[in-house]
Amino acid sequence: MAQREFDIVVYGATGYTGRLVAEHFVREYGDADSGPKWAMAGRSLTKLEEVRDAIGAPADTPLVVADADDPAALVAMCQRTRVVLTTVGPYQLYGDALVAACVATGTDYADLCGEPGWMREQIDQHHAAARDSGARICFSSGFDSIPFDLGVLMLQKEAVKRFGAPAPRVRGRVRSMQGTFSGGTAASLGATMKAVAKNPALIPVLQSPFGLTPDFEGPDQPAGLAPRYEDDLGKWAAPFIMATINVKNVHRTNFLNGFPYGEDFRYDEMMLTSPGDAGKAAAQAVTEMLKNPFGAKPPQPGEGPSKAEREAGSYDLLFIGEMADGTMLHYGVKGRYDPGYGSTSRMLGETGMALLDCEAAGGIGTPGHFLGEALVARLEDHAELRFAVEE
Repeated sequence: MAQREFDIVVYGATGYTGRLVAEHFVREYGDADSGPKWAMAGRSLTKLEEVRDAIGAPADTPLVVADADDPAALVAMCQRTRVVLTTVGPYQLYGDALVAACVATGTDYADLCGEPGWMREQIDQHHAAARDSGARICFSSGFDSIPFDLGVLMLQKEAVKRFGAPAPRVRGRVRSMQGTFSGGTAASLGATMKAVAKNPALIPVLQSPFGLTPDFEGPDQPAGLAPRYEDDLGKWAAPFIMATINVKNVHRTNFLNGFPYGEDFRYDEMMLTSPGDAGKAAAQAVTEMLKNPFGAKPPQPGEGPSKAEREAGSYDLLFIGEMADGTMLHYGVKGRYDPGYGSTSRMLGETGMALLDCEAAGGIGTPGHFLGEALVARLEDHAELRFAVEE
């Protein structure tokens, strides 16, 4: 890539989550002499100036005006930077032109997308061209699906180290999660339902765990759609709303990396409740809640929790690798801050930083495929995540 004016552009910096990403760069990389050359971008110069001043960014922080409906402006923006981080969703409504611009200009890209139908359309349209241009298009670079994608990757590396082979079966379990769904998540789900109504061909993509692995269909996968008692953990498990996107991304990482987990790999995700009748009742309640996860008044894009609420959030994930001989391996991923905003904004920022040092070939991939352990290290150093084997 030829020398460019910026290392990273935060696109959508005037939105709720985009502002948090910009704050991450101010907080972690405020030293202009040693930090990345970064800029804030959005469709309104006035709002960009207001956010720059409100978050304490230097007065000379570059501001780039580009509208999602103006392909020429997006191309011009991409030509100025090595990486674009975008929070402008739902991506199936506002993301097409930006992905195309990044692919055409060989610019790396990362987003917070949890919209598998749109992601598959982008893979089909742009993967080969991105490979040719060198653009690394990295979807799902927030809570969906980084902790899960990297949690499985790190567990499997430990399994190979200890046992000489990957675990053919892994369970992802949410032990605790304190935080709220984002307005963007709610809007993305609504846009996905409308897209399916217009294009029923997306239904198999949404239903299949292998919806993001074109021409590869692995073995039957555990559904994780009904409450179940986990004997080895002594707790009930309930369906997890984000499993539908996370599972697809975990399988895409395995697919793109040449099947280091095996072509017979099986994976699912659920939420743990508690033992006994109380746990069973809680698991059943979660199952019912997921029929209408956002209630009568879903959060709106641009809305979010207060700083105190973000800082009070956290999550604790457990990955259980089951070896062929019955041996179990436990691996934990823990994060500070609420997953949907505080932690997600940090993860997206660090994905951008890791892409600056990435030497992987271009294409449409995942954080686990492009960045792997390099991103784990950055998340531990700059985003307060912890990855560790649990004995």
